[in-house]
Amino acid sequence: MSTSRSDEAGARTVVVALGNTLMGDDGLGIAALERLQRQWRVPSEVELVDGGTAGMSLLPIIEGAARVLLLDAIDARADPGTFLFIARDRLPRYLATKISPHQIDLADVLALAELRGTLPEEALAMGLQPAEIRMSTDLSDPVSRGLDKLVDEVVRLLERWGYRCVRAD
Repeated sequence: MSTSRSDEAGARTVVVALGNTLMGDDGLGIAALERLQRQWRVPSEVELVDGGTAGMSLLPIIEGAARVLLLDAIDARADPGTFLFIARDRLPRYLATKISPHQIDLADVLALAELRGTLPEEALAMGLQPAEIRMSTDLSDPVSRGLDKLVDEVVRLLERWGYRCVRAD
């Protein structure tokens, strides 16, 4: 059950996983979403979206949400596997920062939503510093080790937003 804006008619929270599972650590967002779905039951008011490298097709999903959480590999030049959090005002909306191979599309989506006045006030990104972005279906060791922390942080945020998450059996 949720509280605040997500109780309003039509309002919902969306968790969008980004990345390319064929490019090593770039697939982190998708891996985190899959782990979240396996380990946790989240309320139906929280929409879990595999955004992959979907680009502009994410616009209606983002615009229709009260809150958006983006899960992605984030290149902040930190130590590989470091947990990273980016607040709405620092999201790369204007193509200023390329944080992964699909980021240009996401930056366009966020910029367009901002210009249209439809980017949710609560929009943020969580992820880990990648070690390797290269052709591989496996995450690097540092990113694999950080995956549980990332999923735990997602659950903590959802609970702060008023959603009750229950560990799956």
